[in-house]
Amino acid sequence: MALIEDMFKGNLATGLAVGIGAVVLGPTVIQAVGSVLRPAAKAVIKASLVFYRETLSEVGEMASEARAELEQEPQTGRVTGSGGARHRTGAEEHAGAGRDS
Repeated sequence: MALIEDMFKGNLATGLAVGIGAVVLGPTVIQAVGSVLRPAAKAVIKASLVFYRETLSEVGEMASEARAELEQEPQTGRVTGSGGARHRTGAEEHAGAGRDS
């Protein structure tokens, strides 16, 4: 920012030359920068989508494996999501009634 301020502190001709140059060359420079940045931006977006797709497929695969493991477990040995407590069958409750006291 100091460079621009110093440029305009000199004389009026320098300031006018820079201003006219910016007006004349501005659209050309913007188009040139845009033509370079557009393919780069598209590449970044494509790479992000591929990464998202791969990550999502991995998560889906892990969820399918976990679901299959849960379905293979016997119903009496299944652990609930709250505190890891096991569901007891009626026979287990009667057999363990003396031990809980």
